[in-house]
Amino acid sequence: MSADPSATVTLARIVRPWGRRGEVAAEILTDFPARLTKLREVFLARDGAPARTVAVRSCRIHLGQAVFHFAGSDSISDAERLRGLEVQVPGGRAELDPGRHYLSDLAGCEVRDAESGDVLGTVQEVQGARGPGSGAGATPESWVLVVAGQDGELLIPLAAEICTSIDVTARRIEVRLPEGLRDLNRDSA
Repeated sequence: MSADPSATVTLARIVRPWGRRGEVAAEILTDFPARLTKLREVFLARDGAPARTVAVRSCRIHLGQAVFHFAGSDSISDAERLRGLEVQVPGGRAELDPGRHYLSDLAGCEVRDAESGDVLGTVQEVQGARGPGSGAGATPESWVLVVAGQDGELLIPLAAEICTSIDVTARRIEVRLPEGLRDLNRDSA
């Protein structure tokens, strides 16, 4: 299996070690999590670094996360080195229904206020929302855009009511922020 980044799909992102035997917990980034449990070989990749092929010893879904055990990861320190890596598989992208987007396509998009046209910043990444009662494996309704702008980091829920227009070809997202969202982000910084 060879890694051609343009012909891979990211299915999960490793968030932390799990247990003491080298397993890792991963945020699920696919609408079809059951396919993760059938994987026998994957690419592990980080932005800017070449992907490497790794055998999957096992994978199970637990509380909204994928728990992987990869060949060569037998301790907490081995698992810690995998933190932040993306779990990828070969394959082209499927055509999505209107209004749906690949999360990886949103990074780098300019975010503008739909009413004023002001640029709020650029999407750095898309994260699953975390907080009381939310598992690390977030549902699509709990994803947030991490936007870097002049006033610092702004977290914007990826909801149709807020993200009113997404054009990945033009690399632009228009938003209508609920009243108080900017202040909420400043208070949590």
